[in-house]
Amino acid sequence: MSAGGRAPEGGVPRLRLDELLDELQVRIDEVRGARDRLNGLLEAVMSVGRKLDLPQVLRGIVEAAVVLVDAEYGALGVIGDEKKLAEFLPVGISDELRARIGDLPSGHGILGELIRHPEPLRLSELSEHPASYGFPPHHPPMHSFLGVPIRVHEAVFGNLYLTEKRGGADFDAEDEAVLSTLAVAAGIAIENARLYEEVRLRERWLEAGSDITSALLSGTPRDEVLEGILERARNITGADIGVFYLLGPAGGLRGSLALGEGAEAHRGTVLPSTRGTLAEAALAHDGLVTVPDVEHDGHITVHAERWKGFGPAVAVTVGTKEKLGGVLILARSRGRAAFAAAEVAALPGFAGQASLALELADRRRDAEQASLLEDHDRIARDLHDLAIQRLFATGMTLQSAQRFVDHPEASERLARAVDDLDATIKIIRSTIFGLREHEFPGTGPKLRSRAVQTLDEAAAGLGFAPALRMEGLIDTDVPPAVADEALAVIGEALSNVARHARATRAEVVIAASGGMLSLEVTDDGVGMPEGGRRSGLRNLAERAERLGGRMTVASRGRGGHGTRLEWRVPLAPSRA
Repeated sequence: MSAGGRAPEGGVPRLRLDELLDELQVRIDEVRGARDRLNGLLEAVMSVGRKLDLPQVLRGIVEAAVVLVDAEYGALGVIGDEKKLAEFLPVGISDELRARIGDLPSGHGILGELIRHPEPLRLSELSEHPASYGFPPHHPPMHSFLGVPIRVHEAVFGNLYLTEKRGGADFDAEDEAVLSTLAVAAGIAIENARLYEEVRLRERWLEAGSDITSALLSGTPRDEVLEGILERARNITGADIGVFYLLGPAGGLRGSLALGEGAEAHRGTVLPSTRGTLAEAALAHDGLVTVPDVEHDGHITVHAERWKGFGPAVAVTVGTKEKLGGVLILARSRGRAAFAAAEVAALPGFAGQASLALELADRRRDAEQASLLEDHDRIARDLHDLAIQRLFATGMTLQSAQRFVDHPEASERLARAVDDLDATIKIIRSTIFGLREHEFPGTGPKLRSRAVQTLDEAAAGLGFAPALRMEGLIDTDVPPAVADEALAVIGEALSNVARHARATRAEVVIAASGGMLSLEVTDDGVGMPEGGRRSGLRNLAERAERLGGRMTVASRGRGGHGTRLEWRVPLAPSRA
């Protein structure tokens, strides 16, 4: 063969050389791709590890996963109670499309498969898996799938879900390895973020406790301190409503404070006992209880409608078993996450601050009451020893001077002045009796204290505390027989409100003036129905007529809403 037809000695055919160069280039590209992917994984791990806010960490994990495996859609599902998804953070779907799809998944289908079997799962076609049962309307089509669990220590925190690898390819073993590596780093980042949140949460509770202690020592009123406790607890736990029920000595609920959404439905609640309330559940569970759905919880059988629209809730007792002061309840709107153990761990200690507020307020009130009674005694002595004696002496002087006055009009004016002085002395003496009433426990309660007791008893049936206003010298000018009738009228009128009015507010006014005793009971209920039964009202009217008085009932607002009952009788009952 000629020199031109032979291959160079020791050489390689050019075609083979080109193949080797191409193969080398492919290997170089693969190495570069692996290097770039490794750098991307390292950057993702570093990026996730730099964040300390848990929501940001979770969002960063999903976004990094989508980039690393070149997926169109990604999501992170946080596993909650009963092996269901408590949170679901999607990436790649717009807010508008998410709203059209509707509720976020709770952990069924393929998502639930990964919850039940926390191992990596790769699929070429989602619909071919036995656990798949399709997508909701408006959901984008998805075919390829890759899911891996995220573990925090040995517990499964949640899962990473990736779908639709770009270019129509399937996820491969390398994608699975990269995502599994990211999941390990994600578990560490989540644990760090949790620890940071717990420390920050503990600091907030300590700061709130310090502020409350300062308020207590500065003499801030009890209700103001309790509202501060309620507001801080609601803000720290992210609750939508906070309710503080006060417990009476007999174990009943004697009022409540409430802040947040729907607070009006809870304010001023009065119940004869805690039975059928979340407060009873807290008392039965060593002082702390959490429920996933307060609106439909079986513990609540009394006024359950007040919790409409709320889901997760936590209740904690305030005080000790020997001396319980109240129950603090926090709730979130339906659809929000349940209260985590770390969020409520410090709540019992914080409730101890509320217990201290109640205890100090009681001690301060007792001291103020003792001081007030001492002032009453001093004022009563001064009125008796100084004011009455001087007025009496002035009256005697005017009476003795009257015989020297010849002008009829001047004599009449002196007589009126003497009568006015006698009336003033009578008023001062009745005031002295009122000031010294605590010294004579055997004389029986007066109309004022009996009226307060009557309203307290009626509050249990009403579900709220009615307002009370008293005018005039009702303890001295109202005869016992008239007082008994008046109290019976108040009790029966409020009972009618509780049974028929469906009211949220009521007010009672007792006034003694001009020789008449008037009672007024108003409410904001449904008003007087046409043709309704009026036997109870007839009984009240007959009581007034027997004493020579009258009773009227009418609607108090537009549209017939609310009722106004007025009962008037003379202070000197008729003998007819």
